[in-house]
Amino acid sequence: MYEVVGVRFKKAGKIYYFDPGELQIQKGDHVIVETVRGIEYGKVVTNPKQVDEHDIVLPLKKVIRLADEKDLLNVEENKKEAKKAYTICMEKIEEHGLEMKLVEVEYTFDRNKIIFYFTADGRIDFRELVKDLAAIFRTRIELRQIGVRDEAKMLGGIGPCGRILCCSTFLGDFDPVSIKMAKDQNLSLNPAKISGLCGRLMCCLKFENDDYETAKAELPDLGESIMTPQGSGKVVGINILDGVVQVELFELERVVEYTIGELLEQGTMSF
Repeated sequence: MYEVVGVRFKKAGKIYYFDPGELQIQKGDHVIVETVRGIEYGKVVTNPKQVDEHDIVLPLKKVIRLADEKDLLNVEENKKEAKKAYTICMEKIEEHGLEMKLVEVEYTFDRNKIIFYFTADGRIDFRELVKDLAAIFRTRIELRQIGVRDEAKMLGGIGPCGRILCCSTFLGDFDPVSIKMAKDQNLSLNPAKISGLCGRLMCCLKFENDDYETAKAELPDLGESIMTPQGSGKVVGINILDGVVQVELFELERVVEYTIGELLEQGTMSF
């Protein structure tokens, strides 16, 4: 077992584990750590805890030190410089006539690198752009192509539900979302109604999927023949949330609604 603290570098970014060493670190503290990108400033989002070696990537890097006011000022200055770099990069993209959309610019904490995030429909030859940017900023330049979901996460916005996007507020990772989840939840399969701002299936379809699958397992399928207290019939409708089954009775030739509880209590349901 290893003692670790979880650190995030962005508001809804992925959580990375670091060794707190002898430092007294608590949730909410800001720390300086070494990452593959260099020295970075992050926020501790979990108190020190013990984790199994299978849940971390070894070797585990140590937290260098707790951050101070000077480090925070450095972060704020980097953000200001990143905005200037964004404007310059946009001008250079137009000069080179590149088919790419610049999304965000980020300085690493130690300013050893500037990362330019962009989206594009295909591969982009940005070698000349990199040369121009390197000549202007005189530091390492990285152009990183991202997907539409990552773009939405960075830019934020209001979703169809009227709330701020989940991906930009609390989702650390993107879970796979399938059209089957929308079908299981009896949602309209109109792309405009089940897609987020990114144009992909809404991440929230995943949130309640397990509950829907559990509830659906207790209910019969549409078109299935079942026995009810009033005789046999065919299932013509299902309300998963309320646990209600609509059955077209063969003898009465009408549709009757039953709760799953009513059918089970009678002991007459068979499917």
